[in-house]
Amino acid sequence: MELRKIIEFLISLFKKSNIETDQNSRSNTMREEVLTSFDEIIELTLEHEGGYVNDPKDLGGETNFGIAKRFYPDVDIKNLTKEQAKDIYKKDYWDKNKVDDLPENLKHIFFDMAVNQGRGSAVKILQRAINGKGGKLTVDGGFGPGTKAALAKHTPELDRVRCYRVKYYMDLVARKPEQERFLFGWFRRALEV
Repeated sequence: MELRKIIEFLISLFKKSNIETDQNSRSNTMREEVLTSFDEIIELTLEHEGGYVNDPKDLGGETNFGIAKRFYPDVDIKNLTKEQAKDIYKKDYWDKNKVDDLPENLKHIFFDMAVNQGRGSAVKILQRAINGKGGKLTVDGGFGPGTKAALAKHTPELDRVRCYRVKYYMDLVARKPEQERFLFGWFRRALEV
């Protein structure tokens, strides 16, 4: 099936789900506005990540604002403040991943993928999207000079990256069926960013 048709199908599913449900105050529509600054993007990311959770079935384990105890063992996760979480995201996810160096239309989704799926997976998704536009990258999760050059030459559109992000989630559920309970939320997140 052609990639564009897959994207259109996924969007139609998302739009249909918007008619049937309005479970929370978060927007249930695909975001058309492109957010480009950390201060804009972090607010939506924190909304997606939510507050304190310690769900044994969640691969993230104990988290607050999406900050996981597993990766930050010295942080008091339960009492983490929103401002402390923002500081961690700015230093360890935005700055470390050089999000400011990305094309405007990809800053938000790349940052959100790095937060939700990890840097290596975010880069692999981006590499697959670049290859879908004619790039010839080895999908290795490394964001070196080859990936940067291919990104400049074969910049994928946002919908293409969204599609490969959804594919990542589907592949994850195929490998770990117990994670299916999170699939619809991940799907919505992929389209909202």
